[in-house]
Amino acid sequence: MKTDIHPKYFPEAKVKCACGAVFTIGATKPEIEVEVCSQCHPFFTGKDKLIDAAGRVEKFQAKVTKSKQLKSSKPKTKKEKNLARTKKLKEKQSKK
Repeated sequence: MKTDIHPKYFPEAKVKCACGAVFTIGATKPEIEVEVCSQCHPFFTGKDKLIDAAGRVEKFQAKVTKSKQLKSSKPKTKKEKNLARTKKLKEKQSKK
């Protein structure tokens, strides 16, 4: 069995939360910084709090609007696709 492969254990590691709470736990790092702890998490406090990590809601809404725009601009039937192709070919030939 290999020796000295486990990380150092800190039985009195400090955890600092963004809300200002500080408590100690056992961990492999001496200090840990977290954004949400049991004192400020909505599940434990019972208060509604919107946690939007890195604008995920906005990113999703942007994707939805972009896909709607793409769907509306694309030809839907074979006939429309063929018309669009012939139109592009005619434009290329007229430029030459």
